[in-house]
Amino acid sequence: MTEDLLRQRKQMLMELFQDKAYAPMKLKELAMLLDIPKTQREELKEVLDILLSEGKIGVSKKGKYGKPQEFSQVGVFFGHPKGFGFVTVEGLERDVFIPAEKTAGAMHGDRVQVVAEESQAKGKRPEGAVVKILERANETVIGYYQKNKSFGFVLPDNQKLFQDIFIPQGKDMGAVTGHKVVVKVTDFGGERRKPEGRITEIIGHVNDPGTDILSIIKAYGLPEEFPPEVMRQASLTAGEVDEREMAGRLDLRELPTVTIDGEDAKDLDDAITISKENEDHYTLGVHIADVTHYVQEGSPLDQEALKRGTSVYLVDRVIPMLPHKLSNGICSLNAGEDRLALSCVMEIDGKGMVMGHKIAETVIRVDRRMTYTAVNAIIADRDPDRMKEYEEFVPMFDLMKELADILRARRRQRGSIDFDFPESKIILDHKGKPVDIKPYERNGATRLIEDFMLVANETVAENYFWQELPFVYRTHDYPDPEKMKGLGTFINNFGYSIRTQNGEVHPKEIQKLLDRIEGTPEEALISRLTLRSMRQAKYTTICTGHYGLAANYYTHFTSPIRRYPDLQIHRIIKENLRGGMGEKRISHYDRILPQVAVQCSTMERRADEAERETDKLKKCEYMSMRIGKTYEGVISGVTAWGLYVELPNTVEGLIRISELKGDYYIFDEKNMEMVGENTNTRYKLGQKVTILVAGTDRMARTVDFALSENLPED
Repeated sequence: MTEDLLRQRKQMLMELFQDKAYAPMKLKELAMLLDIPKTQREELKEVLDILLSEGKIGVSKKGKYGKPQEFSQVGVFFGHPKGFGFVTVEGLERDVFIPAEKTAGAMHGDRVQVVAEESQAKGKRPEGAVVKILERANETVIGYYQKNKSFGFVLPDNQKLFQDIFIPQGKDMGAVTGHKVVVKVTDFGGERRKPEGRITEIIGHVNDPGTDILSIIKAYGLPEEFPPEVMRQASLTAGEVDEREMAGRLDLRELPTVTIDGEDAKDLDDAITISKENEDHYTLGVHIADVTHYVQEGSPLDQEALKRGTSVYLVDRVIPMLPHKLSNGICSLNAGEDRLALSCVMEIDGKGMVMGHKIAETVIRVDRRMTYTAVNAIIADRDPDRMKEYEEFVPMFDLMKELADILRARRRQRGSIDFDFPESKIILDHKGKPVDIKPYERNGATRLIEDFMLVANETVAENYFWQELPFVYRTHDYPDPEKMKGLGTFINNFGYSIRTQNGEVHPKEIQKLLDRIEGTPEEALISRLTLRSMRQAKYTTICTGHYGLAANYYTHFTSPIRRYPDLQIHRIIKENLRGGMGEKRISHYDRILPQVAVQCSTMERRADEAERETDKLKKCEYMSMRIGKTYEGVISGVTAWGLYVELPNTVEGLIRISELKGDYYIFDEKNMEMVGENTNTRYKLGQKVTILVAGTDRMARTVDFALSENLPED
């Protein structure tokens, strides 16, 4: 069937289904209505299947075709380890619950057609059945191999893929029990038949060092190596800046310039200059590595960077967006080296207002490579040894702190929300075993750099918004009104409230709430619930503002070595600075940017999930060596199945409801409490408890706790 013929037939069927007089029909009835002979019914079925896969039509359980909204909808299936699942349908407020016997063999992530039951009790989640699987999401699966006499099974690492995969004899590549493997699924099975596959790669034995993280890398499809053509292009990149490359650039090499990063950082993509003309006039320069000078649009380097979207920071390694020759070499703002940059130089008054700015292609030379630890020792601790060591730069760091404090105060005044939850720093030995876990706290120096990057990002975003040029923005939507309503009801129990206007909550109200609860016993509890009420930030081509920062304009400009959106907008900025943004190029960017934004948002989520999973893995391994030990912790989650408790080192574990002894406990969802029916003993979010490490599950990456007061005495 030619493309033209397919298009005509699709259009004809769509017009038929949209006709008000049309009633859903089976394939045979449709063929008779359209006068299609038996010999051509397969072609009709082919067109109907295509329309189904596109979600443009629906099919009933009895095989009748019609408009999708009449009896079926298209969505993504999310599996649960217990066999049931949910389908998320765009436009539906609530997910559709799918009982285990009605999944039709769907696996987590599959795009499916679902029929929801019509009659529903008020407020109850709709229930339905999967009627067709439109697109499979799991062509390959990573898991643990178990060998039997003449066949084997793979237990997927992803617990949401609740079915084992059958491996026939001769399809196991010689794997033995305990191997972590990659499986190519050859048959997805059905309601009464397990999926079947063949092993294509043995990652290593589950007890071999590095196999655990390598399994996660494979599971998330993270690239392990750069393609040969990318490495060839990277190898041709010069190791230093040529005089000819500096021609026409603003030369800022004489300005005192520093980078401030973590001790381990090797890809230094931002540098700072600062001066103060008078009491009410600061000049802040944020200088960002000019990565696009070396990564041209459409080149192998550019295509691979877009494919990756972002660098991924796992516990024991970094999977970079660009090869090390660039990320740690010519694109890194290394001290003492001439480097090409894209600079945003801002004139800021004593109230933190940006009074003017200049964005320019520049050449810079960093004088000192500073660490957060060293700068914090100067600006916060006034450490005499550090102040002597960096004597000539102390006035510069003091000026930075002065301006950063002003910028932060201005942001807070307008309502920018500052969640200050500690991240984890997991320390591994040479074999990859975790030897320590501690909270990685922000200090004065990390906040200072955040403040400068934020103001640069806002300034660049506002500039390009008003120029009305194609651009990529970082946007964060207002929270879901229902979630905010639930939060408001909950905090009323503690005597707090948040004001709403037309059903929406201004970010300033959230920051006021966080200020009021600071230092109170319920601080952790309310902070967490507030954070969970927020939406996820994403990349878009339309500037709708950033709720969390209370900013009307925001983008990502400051990290082009490790984030593709930054690299993309650098290319637009440079083209515009050189007068090249004519109609043809504007049309080009209008065409490509929506997909760039979607790709970058997707890859960011993938990186976040992989980073979370590696952290959970190593935390689980760390706690497995501490079973039987007791710790002080705080209840971080209350659910129908138990209490989550977070330890000071950021490890979170579950106390199952069955392990809460001495009473029958009921989950009070409204007040987020677990209540003893007879004793009225209450466990709630933010409450301090003493726990004992009861066990770990390395496969599920979970930690089990028990309340120490529930333990029998010796």
